[in-house]
Amino acid sequence: MLPYRDSRFTKIVLAAFFFAVLGYAYFEGRGLLYGPSIEVDNRVMEVSDPFIAIEGVAKRIATLSMNGRTIPVTEEGAFAEAHLLAPGYNRITLVARDRYGKTTERTIEIVYTPKDTSQAPVAQ
Repeated sequence: MLPYRDSRFTKIVLAAFFFAVLGYAYFEGRGLLYGPSIEVDNRVMEVSDPFIAIEGVAKRIATLSMNGRTIPVTEEGAFAEAHLLAPGYNRITLVARDRYGKTTERTIEIVYTPKDTSQAPVAQ
């Protein structure tokens, strides 16, 4: 038999190696374990301006779409997309898909109330 077979140092080195391998496997498998995520600031709001920008961060994604249309994302996962609102209730759906086929969906609900300009005094 080998003289270092029962060495305490050898056991510590092997244990550290296997913990390092497990840690690396967890690090690489995060995308498969957790799936994509979308972070947006306000998910429900009321506005009086018809033109807004939807901004946020998406992590562990392959594609991101807003109301069925693919939107660009930076390398860090940040996105900002302009949207024109219709008067009344608006619902914007963000869908993120990762490379393993998992999806995450976030819905933003916005009530657009136009400024009332009909009560302005009429010049005679």
